[in-house]
Formats: sequence, C-alpha cells, structure tokens
Amino acid sequence: MPQKAAERAVPLLSVRGVSTHYGRIQALREVDLEIAEGELVALVGANGAGKTTLLRTISGILAPSAGDIVFDGHSILRAQPDRRVEMGIAQVPEGRQMFGPMSVEDNLVLGAFTRTKTEAEADLAVVLDKFPQLRDKQREPAGTLSGGQQQMLAIGRALMARPRLLLLDEPSMGLAPNLADETFATIRSLKAAGTTVFLVEQNASAALALADRGYVLETGRIVLADTGRALLENEKVQAAYLGL
Repeated sequence: MPQKAAERAVPLLSVRGVSTHYGRIQALREVDLEIAEGELVALVGANGAGKTTLLRTISGILAPSAGDIVFDGHSILRAQPDRRVEMGIAQVPEGRQMFGPMSVEDNLVLGAFTRTKTEAEADLAVVLDKFPQLRDKQREPAGTLSGGQQQMLAIGRALMARPRLLLLDEPSMGLAPNLADETFATIRSLKAAGTTVFLVEQNASAALALADRGYVLETGRIVLADTGRALLENEKVQAAYLGL
C-alpha cells in the first residue's frame, strides 16, 4: 500500500526535550530537533550557546539530565559512545584531535575500530581516494600536516566508521579562508553523496548556505528553526550572526 502523503518518514535522529548539565550549570534546555536521512542540518549560535554540548550529548560523551535521543527509531540513551559509533554515529571533534606522532594512515585506521580488518582496508582505500593529499602523506606523522589537511584527516577518520550520521563540530575553526573553503567543499561533496550531516559551525553564513535546514541555539535553547535559505534571510539571524 502506498504511503499516505500526510505521513512523515521517521527521522534518522530525533532529539526530544534534551537538557544537559555540567554540575549545577544547565548547558542545554529542553532541546528538540530532527534530522532526516540524507539531510545536511546546520546548528548555529554564539560561543557558549551549547552547540558542542549538544553534539557530545548525541555522541554519548555527555549524559542528558532529561529528555530522549532516538536514532533510527530506537532510544540510544543507554548506549555507550562506542556502541553509538557501531550504530552509525561518528563525530569529528572541535580542534580535530589528531594523534600527532602517529602516521596519517594509523590515525585513519583508528576510525575503523568497529569494523573488520578487511573492511578497514577497503575503507582506507576509499578515504585516500577521496583525499589525495592524505594519500601522498599517509606514512608521515599526522602532526606534520597543515591545518586543512588535519581537518581532512579528521573527517576521513570519521568516515572510516561508515557513519549513517556524521557530526561535524566547528570544521573551519582556525583555518585560513582558502582552507575553510576547501573544507566546505568537502562537506558539500559528502552531502551530494548522500551522507547525513549535522554541522555545527562558527561561520553561520557558510553553514546555512550548505544546509537543507538549520537551527539557532541561544543559551542552551533552540530559538529558531527553518530552511537554511530562510534563516539566511531572517533579519534576526543576519543581525546576530551574519554581521548584516
């Protein structure tokens, strides 16, 4: 029987009324958001708004004090971070967090800890094809890479887990404008390939220009939600985050 037009597909990720605390400090306040499979959803907000806290809560690094997180139709609140990776959630952390003395290849292989050796070898070839600059330097220490190359490495390491949902935390932070543009081009290619992406980004204009939909987070609360284009044209967003 064909699906009724009024019915909506089950979101790949659903965050429902999530609050998160650091001790007595409440960082997230009843956050609700959804991400459908194949979407690129952006989250923008000022420093300290709770953006990274939300990603860490989704990936399981932090436990929420209230609410639920549903992935592919199932609550993942009880799932440890490594189990969430196995389920298909991979995070590219803020600051990239490479293992500098280790080779580029070894850093990539670390991302495939949930997969078999044969799968990891196949995935390594795919990632190196996607990032030719990493192939050229795969035997070199990761700490010798440029900032842009380290960001490619961080994204590649996450892709080694074959994620169904890729969490990107401030991927352009600390990069020169041309390198940031390369990073956004990489994210655009991931979206075109069908990867579901949740993008937290300080460059609100670039993030919203890429996004199917976006959310604005202020002091731990979602205050706006719309398409990326509509948020770019929103006067409040323009004044607060786009410098217009």
